[in-house]
Amino acid sequence: MQVKPFDMSAILSTLPKGPGVYLMKGSRGKILYVGKAKVLANRVRSYFQSGGEATPKIQSLVSQITAIETMVTASELEALILENNLIKRHRPKYNVILRDDKNYPLLRLAVKDDFPRLEIVRRIKKDGALYFGPYVSAGGLRSVVRLLRKIFPIPNCTILIDGKADRHCIEFEIKRCLAPCTGNQSKADYHKMIAQVRMFLEGKDRALVKTLKKTMAARADALDFESAARLRDQVKRVERAMEQQRVTSSKMEDQDVIALARKGTAADVQILFIRGGMVIGRKDFFLEDVAETPDAELCTAFLQRFYHKEGIIPKTIMIPLAVPDRSVLEAWLSERRGAAVHLRTPSRGKGLGLIRLAEENAESGLDGHLKIREGGEAQLAALQELLGLKRLPRRIEGYDISNIMGTSAVGSMVVFENGKAKKANYRHFRIKTIEGSDDFAMMAEVMTRRIEALKKGGEDQGPDLILIDGGKGQLSSVCTVLEKFGQPPMDVIGLAKERDDRGERVFLPGASEAIDLPLGAPATHLLMQVRDEAHRFAVSYHRKVRSKAMMATPLQEIEGIGPVRRKALLKHFGSLTKIRAATVEDLASAPSMNQSLAQRIFDALQENG
Repeated sequence: MQVKPFDMSAILSTLPKGPGVYLMKGSRGKILYVGKAKVLANRVRSYFQSGGEATPKIQSLVSQITAIETMVTASELEALILENNLIKRHRPKYNVILRDDKNYPLLRLAVKDDFPRLEIVRRIKKDGALYFGPYVSAGGLRSVVRLLRKIFPIPNCTILIDGKADRHCIEFEIKRCLAPCTGNQSKADYHKMIAQVRMFLEGKDRALVKTLKKTMAARADALDFESAARLRDQVKRVERAMEQQRVTSSKMEDQDVIALARKGTAADVQILFIRGGMVIGRKDFFLEDVAETPDAELCTAFLQRFYHKEGIIPKTIMIPLAVPDRSVLEAWLSERRGAAVHLRTPSRGKGLGLIRLAEENAESGLDGHLKIREGGEAQLAALQELLGLKRLPRRIEGYDISNIMGTSAVGSMVVFENGKAKKANYRHFRIKTIEGSDDFAMMAEVMTRRIEALKKGGEDQGPDLILIDGGKGQLSSVCTVLEKFGQPPMDVIGLAKERDDRGERVFLPGASEAIDLPLGAPATHLLMQVRDEAHRFAVSYHRKVRSKAMMATPLQEIEGIGPVRRKALLKHFGSLTKIRAATVEDLASAPSMNQSLAQRIFDALQENG
C-alpha cells in the first residue's frame, strides 16, 4: 500500500503497472471513489488526460481529489474482491451504492441433525445445513413454512428430540406432528419425511407427487388405510401448491434474472429470483442521480454489490447486456458459490422472455418510486419551510429513551428516508454509562455513540434532520454532543405533545418559544410518525431487555450449570421454587446431573436464600 501527497505529475509517473485498486480522496482524507483496474497506471491516468470528453460527474470528482492511494493485488479477481470490501466499508460518494443493505431471509434445513427442523435465518453458515431462498419478504417465507407444515408434519418446537419425552403435545392431537419426541415416529421415518420436504423446496414437486402416490398405493395394498389417507391428503396439498406457483422452466433451474429501466436521472434495477424453475420473489433497487452512469457500469456495480452480501448464488444469472470484465465476475461469483456460475445475455427464446418480464417489472417499479419521490419531496419541502430547516430532510433519524426508574435503560434510533421507514438502518442502544433515571444524560450517551459510529465511516450515511422525542432538556443534551464533536451544521428538533395531549410542539435549538404544528398537516403527520416509531422501537427493546433480566435465575451464577442443564432442571422440577426446596438426592436424580453438581447447586441456592 502506498499513500502520497497529491502531486499530479509525481503520482502519475509512479503508478504501478499491475492489477489493483485505487482510492481517490478529497479533503480530510475522505474517500470519494474506489475503483479497480487491470493496469493501475493506465486506468488512473485516464481520469486526467487532456482533450478527453469527461462527463460532469468525472469532472466534479477530479476537481475534488487531493490524494490517490493505490493497493496492488496479485490478480484482477483479488482486485475485484478488495474493491467490493472497500466500497462496502466506506460507501464513497461517487460509487454506485445499493441502499438496501439488509440480508434477505432464508430457510435453513439442518439435514445433519438427528431430527432436522426448519428455521428462518438471514445468514448462511458453513455448517452442513441446506439453505433455500432468498425470500424477499419474511412474511412470504413464513407463509411457505406454514404451507410446508400443512403438507408435512414437521415439529415447530425447540425441545431436544430424543424419543424419551413422557407425553406428546397438542400438535400431535391436531395431526401437525407425529411426536418423534416420544418415539412415536422413528428417526428413519423422520428422515424420509425430510427428504420429501427437500424435494419440495428444490422444486421437484412432480417427482415428489409420484413418490407419494407410489407409497400411498403400497400402504393401501397393505391395508394400512389410515396411512394411505394421510398420504392422499399430502398429494392434494402438494398439487394445490404447484397450481399456485408460476412455472418459468421445465428444467427446474435455479437462476436470477436482472434488468434495468431508466427515466431522467433515475434508474431501477430489478431482479427475479427463480428457484426450481419457479419465481419465488423479486426485488428492485431504486438508484438516483445515475444519468451519467452507463448501463454496463450500472449492471456491473449491481452484480458486485448485490452478490457481495447475498449468500445464495444460482448457477445462472441472466443480464440484459454484455458487461466488461465478464470472465473476472464469473470467476468471483463461482468462488463465492463454490461451483461454476455463468452470466448469460439471452437474445431469443425463454431467456429473452424472462429478461423482458424483469424489464416490465423494472419500468413499473421505477414509475412507482418516482411518484413516491415526487409526493414525498413535496411533503419534505413543506416541512423544511414550516421549521426553517437548513436542508431538505430526506433522511430523518428519530431517537427515544425507554427505562423504568433507570433500570434496563435503552435507546432507539429509527430512520425515515424520503418519508418512508427504512427499518434496515434502525439501531438499538443499551445504556452503559448512566446510572439512575437521567433521560438527558442517556440521550447524550446515545448521540455520542451514534456520532462516533459516523466518524468511523460505517455503512450508514448521516442524517439531514435529527428528531428527539422530548423538549428543551433532551434537545440541549443532543446539541451539546454535536458541538463537542464539531459536527457540520445539521438540523435538530425536539417534538413534544401539548399539555392537552392534542397538539404537537417543536423545539428548535436556541429558540425560546416552541412552534405549534398545524393539526392534520402532512408535515405534522410525518414528524409524529417518526417520533411514535422511535418510541415503539425503544419500548419493545426495553421490554425484551427487562424480560431477559427477570428470567435470569441464581442458577446462572453456578459454575458448571450451563443453559442445557438449567433448562433440564427447570423442566424436571417445574420452577425455581421447587428446585430450591429439593434435597441433594432429588437434584442428583434429575437429568444430566450428578452428586457433586447437585451438592454445588444445593449449597449455592441455600446461600442465595
